[in-house]
Amino acid sequence: MFQTVIMSLNEGFFKSLEIFLLTLLGAIPLGLIISFGSMSGFKPLKGAVKTLVWIIRGSPLMLQLLLVYYGPGMLGYNIWGTGSSGRFAAAMAAFILNYACYFSEIFRGGIESIPKGQKEAGQVLGMTGTQIFFKVTLLQVIKRIVPPMGNEIITLVKDTSLVRVIAVYEVMWNGQAFIKSSGIIWPLFFTGVYYLAFNGLLTILFGWLEKKLDYFKV
Repeated sequence: MFQTVIMSLNEGFFKSLEIFLLTLLGAIPLGLIISFGSMSGFKPLKGAVKTLVWIIRGSPLMLQLLLVYYGPGMLGYNIWGTGSSGRFAAAMAAFILNYACYFSEIFRGGIESIPKGQKEAGQVLGMTGTQIFFKVTLLQVIKRIVPPMGNEIITLVKDTSLVRVIAVYEVMWNGQAFIKSSGIIWPLFFTGVYYLAFNGLLTILFGWLEKKLDYFKV
């Protein structure tokens, strides 16, 4: 029984890990793009982006998962198809959009915290706007956003358990399944070990990264 439980939990954890990695791959660049929109000088665009961020950050991720998965079908557009692949695609769309909005505010805060004098100094030296952003601003922004980004990424690890509401079989689902099938609860507690171990590794990683960026005294 123990070996069966561990194999099932491992399978669920790899699905959780897949959700985690794909969310980061999609949400980080999208969040940066959204942050540019929220800082845009074009007021209609800025207002639309800020409204989107407000809605996404102000509503539960679980609700967003349900709306993204069931909403199109109820309107007559079954864009996700059927089966596990459709549920997984819907989960990824909801997760990427949700975390992109959170990351966008972190990016925006980091970018706006850099003194404007540095941009002006770069212009005096003949640097283009792109050169100033990537060679002067971006590295300092990374230094400043590592702690809040680390918090959000650790939260993402735990939020992957929410996909079970649309029947995506991650580690929490697999642990909970043994309650119904075998009448045992201890596998559910073992899922906590997976989360704690993974978050422990991430905590060490972000601590190391902060130390590596200490040479930016901002």
